[in-house]
Formats: sequence, C-alpha cells, structure tokens
Amino acid sequence: MTAPAPLRIDFVSDVACPWCAIGLASLQQALRKLDGNVQAEIHLQPFELNPQLAFEGEDANQHLMHKYGIGEMQLETNRKAIRERAAPLGVAINTGSGSRVWNTFDAHRLLHWAELQDRERALALKQALFRAYFTDGENVADRDVLVRIADSVGLAVETARRMLDSNEYADEVRAQERHWQQAGIHSVPAAIVNRQYLISGGQPPEVFEQALREIASKTSAA
Repeated sequence: MTAPAPLRIDFVSDVACPWCAIGLASLQQALRKLDGNVQAEIHLQPFELNPQLAFEGEDANQHLMHKYGIGEMQLETNRKAIRERAAPLGVAINTGSGSRVWNTFDAHRLLHWAELQDRERALALKQALFRAYFTDGENVADRDVLVRIADSVGLAVETARRMLDSNEYADEVRAQERHWQQAGIHSVPAAIVNRQYLISGGQPPEVFEQALREIASKTSAA
C-alpha cells in the first residue's frame, strides 16, 4: 500500500478576507476527499488587508467603495457573489449595510500563539474568527472578544489574555508578513504547498483537490 504523500500547506490569509474564509473551507473539503492519499499539515500564515485601521474600525461600505473605486450597486453584486460561493461550504457571510471592517493584528498574534500550542485548535480558532467577523459582525480587534473565541475552541483563557495584553509575538507576526510579501504574496488567500507550489485565490474544492493530487503524485515520484 502506498504511503500518503506528505504535504505542508502554508495558508496565507486574513481574518477580514471573505475569500480567505471560502478558500480555507474549500481546502479542507478537498483534503477530506483526499483522505488516505495525502498527509497534510496546514500552517496558518498572517496577512493584513488593512493594517492601518484603528481599533474602532471603519464603516464597511464606505471603506470598500473607496478602496476598490466602486459604487453601492457593484458592492452589493460582489457581496451576493461571495455569499453564493460561501453558502455551499457552510460559510455564512452576513456583511452588509452597517457592517464594519476591523484591525486584525491582535487576531494574528492570537493565531500565532495558538499554532504553537496546538495546530488543530489553531485551525478551529481561525474558523471561529471568520464566523465572528463575517457571520456575527463582531469586533475582532477587541481583546475580550478574542479571549472569548479562544475559550470557545478550548484554548487556555488566562494565557491567551496575558499574551494579548502584552506585545508578545508582535515581532514574529510582522516578520512572517514581510516574509510572504517578499516571496511575492500580495493578495490572499494563497496556499503554498511544500514551499514551492502556489494555489492562489479562494478556489472551489475541486480545484484544490486536483492541484493537490498533482502535487502529491510529484511528491510520491520524487
């Protein structure tokens, strides 16, 4: 019997990116279909779409229309397309009028810390942060919110709060962000497989599955 092909997947993304929520759900669905054929490790890597945002955030409509140079009609068309892609994957995108965009730096520090504790819990935390941001409209710059979400996935609450209240892992997160930017990652999501193959964008599960099968076959043949 052929051993499963080992795949390291660096998933570069931001909590504030709906296509990243779609991409992660698609990737995980593809990996379930490949169960037994690959042995995958997902490593969450940070990327900030809006590093300049203040704690109080900004009105999402105004922010997005200014950033992309679009009007309200185009914005709603884009949101409808995102919701339709997300729903079959079990991802509920409820953003609309009244939504806000938030700074995600502390969320990335929390994710960095979580991955050092337990990679599976870090993945659960990432999914919970996506739900908080896109489904529930919560402020993921609020450390009380972050601690509650960490608790919901079984991470140590007091340790998480102490870490967030310090400046711990700030340098490490910024260094990782620079690394991926210098590697040519300027939009997310981006999945880098075995440090050499790039799958860019929030692809459908079948695209991830086909790409990972091809990479796995190359890995097995090497």
